[in-house]
Amino acid sequence: MPPLLLLLFVSLNLVRSSGDVIDFVFNGFAGANLTVDDSAMVTPDGVLVLTNGTHLMKGHGVYPAPLHLRSPSGGVLSFSTTFVFAILSEYADLSAYGLAFFVSPSKSFADTLPSQFMGLFNTSDVGNATNHIFAVEIDTLLNVEFGDIDSNHIGIDTNGLTSIVAASAAYYDDGGGGGEVLRNLSLISGKSMQVWVDYDGTSTELNVTLAPLRVPKPKKPLLTHAVDLAPVITDTSYVGFAASLGSMSSRHCVLGWSFSLNGSAPPLDYSKLPKPPVAGGGHRNTVLDAVLPIGVVAFVLAVATGAFVFGWRRVKYAELREEWEDEFGPRRFSYKDLYRATGGFADRHLLGAGGFGRVYKGVLPASKLEVAVKRVSHDSRQGIKEFVAEITSIGRLQHRNLVRLLGYCRRRGELLLVYEYMPNGSLDKFLYDRERKAALDWGKRFRVVKDVALGLLYLHNNWEQVIVHRDVKASNVLLDGAMAGHLGDFGLARLHDHGANPRTTRVVGTIGYLAPELARTSKATPLTDVFAFGVFLLEITCGRRPIEVDARGECAMLVDWVLRRWSEGKLGDCVDSALQGEGEHDAGEASLALKLGLLCTQPSPGARPSMLQVVQYLDGSLPLPDPSATSLDFGTMASMQNDGFDSYAMSYPTTTSGASDASHGTVSDLSGGR
Repeated sequence: MPPLLLLLFVSLNLVRSSGDVIDFVFNGFAGANLTVDDSAMVTPDGVLVLTNGTHLMKGHGVYPAPLHLRSPSGGVLSFSTTFVFAILSEYADLSAYGLAFFVSPSKSFADTLPSQFMGLFNTSDVGNATNHIFAVEIDTLLNVEFGDIDSNHIGIDTNGLTSIVAASAAYYDDGGGGGEVLRNLSLISGKSMQVWVDYDGTSTELNVTLAPLRVPKPKKPLLTHAVDLAPVITDTSYVGFAASLGSMSSRHCVLGWSFSLNGSAPPLDYSKLPKPPVAGGGHRNTVLDAVLPIGVVAFVLAVATGAFVFGWRRVKYAELREEWEDEFGPRRFSYKDLYRATGGFADRHLLGAGGFGRVYKGVLPASKLEVAVKRVSHDSRQGIKEFVAEITSIGRLQHRNLVRLLGYCRRRGELLLVYEYMPNGSLDKFLYDRERKAALDWGKRFRVVKDVALGLLYLHNNWEQVIVHRDVKASNVLLDGAMAGHLGDFGLARLHDHGANPRTTRVVGTIGYLAPELARTSKATPLTDVFAFGVFLLEITCGRRPIEVDARGECAMLVDWVLRRWSEGKLGDCVDSALQGEGEHDAGEASLALKLGLLCTQPSPGARPSMLQVVQYLDGSLPLPDPSATSLDFGTMASMQNDGFDSYAMSYPTTTSGASDASHGTVSDLSGGR
């Protein structure tokens, strides 16, 4: 046998089949027979790269031959696998979604979604027993909807992504001499780590063990759980890896893999494993090593020129930085990077302009991450330290239906806020643009409603502090490439502890969405967000703005108009005329949306539901109360006038479909669409 073929056979892809024992070993994947799809690829040096950094992508690496995993008695045979992985994240403390080892009845994943679904499921099948998918997830992002314990854990999943058992990433160190010591690991450290998955078909015990590369397999697994995989795994199954990305850029790499059926997974040869790619994807530039020396005069000239350019650049990219900002370092972007990302804040990169800021699209030079950069004015003497502390805290929010605030930069008299970029822009541009409205069918509208509701629920209930958004409106709902809704613009958001009184004492927000009690108390609460959500719900269902000028030149409120139609038994007529054709919308869902919108916009805060109840009403897990029309107040406008909103409402300007947020009656110092 030629030496090269012998090397490939021994070190890269060894497959052994003897009786009922089936083994394969990949000490690197160069030349290996592996099925890859989407963003997955094998590099020339043998690294299986599941995600290449492209946003909203998924990737799979699957052993191409099916395995028969069921015993004659109907149970699942014992199996064992081990693999080495590395996750290279764009940031030291943030990552995209993780990767998973899986057993599946198919090696085709065309119908699955990226982001939180990890390329294994989609919105309609996640959690279904008919999936027959077993997975061990290496998860680096906390997803409240799946009950994740944190953003750095290992979990055991069956047919969905709600783990039946999970543990924070760690390993039991056996070599301390004083017994087993649990040592924590960071999955996004960029360091190579090894995982062992061992299933005993007789006892139905599953063990998952984690350790740094070259550390011997710990005696005590990280996870031990009794789980009968017979109802999950089919006889003919495929084994492999899956990973996916959302709006963050990361690379998920597998360096080596072995598997055994009815035996222990063969050990990997560490000396033959490829090295993971360089973090950030860079390679050393050796051009300078080949540059010849130049003359003394040219050298002096270059130094002088460099000094001049350096001084000029310092002035051009000068930032405002104080000692107290050191603690927010990971959330601070350099002005130079933002300047380059936006082409010097050129008009061609302008996404929109509101009353209090202009927003530009940019691509960060190093990571190639698409971002939206909002420039707003600030006075450094008036609470900027507290404001920066709050926006950096908000930057730690992780939810698929929130536009993530990545960080900030301060320069002279302005503050620059850096958000993830949403390619389809704001929802109002689809609601009120005739040419784009056709793309916003009822199914997409109702999905956006649910998305925004889940985002608000997370802000109100599922984070370490209560966050009141204070400016829920259509122009602050942004759409990603798949037309999913993301609630954005946290410039008005304020944090307070659960159970504590809100600290805000100034009315901010947008006329038409403001709850009437704000005029009396000036205190925003979760229930004022619920009111604004109710107006938004009516707006997206009716395709009409919250306040419009009628034929007599008087302000007409959308809430009162819908109430009037309901009392007349004509609630169905409120649905956007663009959806009135046969089969254009689900009448039951539209009725639910309209009634829920009215329930949320009741003048009395105590009569409104919480966002948890709203989510339950929308997903059908809680029946919506159907009060009589007389139990709701027809005097919403009168109530608002009595509470001091008449001057605001009467001055609310009419807008055309192309109007910017600057004309939408915003009452704040930081509002405006992105």
